[in-house]
Amino acid sequence: MKKIQLVTIGLLVLVAFSCKQAKKEATEKEAVQAYSIVEDSTNIRFTAYKTTEKKPVGGTFTKVNYSYTSSDTPLETLNGLNFSIPVSSLFTNDTTNTRDPKILHFFFGVMDQTEFLKGSLAFDADKNCTATLSMNGVPVELPLEYEVVGDTHFNFSGTMDLKKWNALDALASLNKACEQLHTGPDGVSKTWEDVAVKASILLEKSSD
Repeated sequence: MKKIQLVTIGLLVLVAFSCKQAKKEATEKEAVQAYSIVEDSTNIRFTAYKTTEKKPVGGTFTKVNYSYTSSDTPLETLNGLNFSIPVSSLFTNDTTNTRDPKILHFFFGVMDQTEFLKGSLAFDADKNCTATLSMNGVPVELPLEYEVVGDTHFNFSGTMDLKKWNALDALASLNKACEQLHTGPDGVSKTWEDVAVKASILLEKSSD
């Protein structure tokens, strides 16, 4: 009888230990789950303006490199993200195939250190977002508004004032190269200093 009781107690201890161990492993597995950026989901777009009527000219950068630390919330994952955008990935969908080379040569080409546009994202205690963007060798803090769709899809927007990056000479160079195309009905050729920027990033929950 004692032998049966000992076996029963032993089985109960074993079951309890197994359940505890399984629960511990499940907890540990859950603990290592983190958010990461979905490959090739990042999209960078811009809108520049020409003529005194301020006609929009849209474009995108088709490639962006980034480094970040996965965390257990999407916001913490994006906070401190570093990015690098190859200027050569500029694409404005111009059917004449003349606009992109002009922007690369007459705008970016007359700046300093413009092989890449580099920067980082930061969120403060109130969850306000700022991108520190380096262009023309000048780092500038660019405030960004953002919205979150479904917890993991972030959309950012902001407006660059090119004079903050000491880029007015580059802007004048581009305007001269595109003088006729940037001339409106009033006979004035103009390329605006402000450029609207938008970006989107998609994250997913993963486990290491």
